[in-house]
Amino acid sequence: MHMSKIVNEPGIKNKLITAIREQLEHRALWLYLLCDEAGKRGLDKMDFGSAAIRRCGLSHGRNLVRKGKTKSLKGLKKTLFTKPAQWVFEMDVLESTDDTLFLDFHYCPLVKAWQKAGCSDEEIARLCDIAMCGDHGIGSQFGSILELPKCIAKGDEVCALRYKKKKG
Repeated sequence: MHMSKIVNEPGIKNKLITAIREQLEHRALWLYLLCDEAGKRGLDKMDFGSAAIRRCGLSHGRNLVRKGKTKSLKGLKKTLFTKPAQWVFEMDVLESTDDTLFLDFHYCPLVKAWQKAGCSDEEIARLCDIAMCGDHGIGSQFGSILELPKCIAKGDEVCALRYKKKKG
């Protein structure tokens, strides 16, 4: 069992929030096991996983645009980054306009799942890159790009998600 050096401990320990996090951990374990099995069969984990998760994000993003009836990034905050989501990821909303949505996540249940599974820090970083393809796909449906200047899975203290409307 590999001991991760990544610091990722929840501050909020409410039973309901913990139960929701466990569901997200389960999804992250699926991703890890699917990619692991793909690798054993000679498939490129990054290529296979990234394409599948991006497709999921594109679908999710289309549904969120429909639900919120807007492509404004304020609509993305309202439909996806709700209060419960903010608690689960211990999230700070730093900026929310029609053209920008800046979020800092202080906890990641996906990283926690990969740590529990015994993944190396390098594997955790790669799995995060794959998982973030969904967030990139969601953002594209809102006409934006997602930048990730900091990432818990890569040893940073936060995941800094920076959605910005594409220019032109």
